[in-house]
Amino acid sequence: MINLQDIHSLTDFSRNTREYAKRLKKTGRPAILTVNGQAEFVVQDAIAYQRLLDIAARAEDMMKLDRSLDDVDAGRVQDFEDAVTKLKAKRFKKTRK
Repeated sequence: MINLQDIHSLTDFSRNTREYAKRLKKTGRPAILTVNGQAEFVVQDAIAYQRLLDIAARAEDMMKLDRSLDDVDAGRVQDFEDAVTKLKAKRFKKTRK
């Protein structure tokens, strides 16, 4: 959720960069910067950004796991050894041609 206290003009940010940098580090919240009253940029502390990337990566992994479990439930899986045997047989046929 965006805090209204975190919305500022790009001009104010440019004039007071040090103060913004201190606030970004202290709060860990991003700041939304506006140009002509419209949100244009989001700036945030590097540590907070990395945390956001880590959360997104975990969410992506969870989505992949969900899809994998759906494949298992739908029977779209096969035993590893059987799959390797089939792949080897397929490759052997191609090399013999």
